[in-house]
Amino acid sequence: QVQLVESGGGLVQAGGSLRLSCSASGTLIGAKTMGWYRQTPGKQRELVASVTNTDSTYYAAFVKGRFIISRLYAKNTLFLQMNTLKPEDTGMYYCKAHFIAGPKGDHWGQGTQVTVSS
Repeated sequence: QVQLVESGGGLVQAGGSLRLSCSASGTLIGAKTMGWYRQTPGKQRELVASVTNTDSTYYAAFVKGRFIISRLYAKNTLFLQMNTLKPEDTGMYYCKAHFIAGPKGDHWGQGTQVTVSS
């Protein structure tokens, strides 16, 4: 079983930056895709960005050009660099790993809160 732990959230003013980290308890070698999702009260969890094991990335339109997703295999860590933050970026951010080998299936972290003040 793999455990994911997010960190790096906090309170920031609009226009500021935050860097989220997602650390895995085990290797991420078997994870085909990893992604960051966010959820705000009353809304469904939505995909923010994802990266595959071939380093192909996807960004939701509302973060394209502002956020950068990356993964560091050596440290079993996923990152999300968030720049030019807006109040509408406020929410709980979750890390997800989809494994096709080892602990197969989707694995989620507990989330980290991001609050952007105007």
